[in-house]
Amino acid sequence: MANSLNNREQLAGAIYIINKHAKTAPDNEFLYKLKKASLEKMMEEGLAEKIGLQSIANPKFSRRQSAVLITCGEFHFHLPPNRDEMKTLPHLGEPDPDYRNPKVRLGLKAAKQILQDYTGLAPGVSGRSFPEGQSRSASARPMPAKHEQKANPPAGGRRNQKPSPSRHRSWFDQ
Repeated sequence: MANSLNNREQLAGAIYIINKHAKTAPDNEFLYKLKKASLEKMMEEGLAEKIGLQSIANPKFSRRQSAVLITCGEFHFHLPPNRDEMKTLPHLGEPDPDYRNPKVRLGLKAAKQILQDYTGLAPGVSGRSFPEGQSRSASARPMPAKHEQKANPPAGGRRNQKPSPSRHRSWFDQ
């Protein structure tokens, strides 16, 4: 039992670190996917449980939104609800503004490794319809390399002019 409790706290701490970094990461899709997969597996194993729905403090588009509150030891996490959860789970109202998750001292790389070992998820494995390395905002057309020149340069304009000689003279030009 002590091993299970230690394991639960270690996993919850790793999820806390992943969630903390995902909020500010430019490419956070894998981090959120790792968080969700870890919490779902922990709920299946009885290490975490759904408590109910809570209102979100800053909803998108100024609409009221709710999130599923999941507890795991002393940690509280939120996930987006599905239709069944919206119908079955009780609504708990606003989150307690005085509650904070315990502080965890763990690096992002170590937290990712813990959760990847636990879930079996690997970066780059996704169900996305666009190629790896491109974000959703990137266009589907191939991007030319920076060193490639266009075959037909523009007909007119300053770009075709030769640079004017510099007026600056250094000491060795004299």
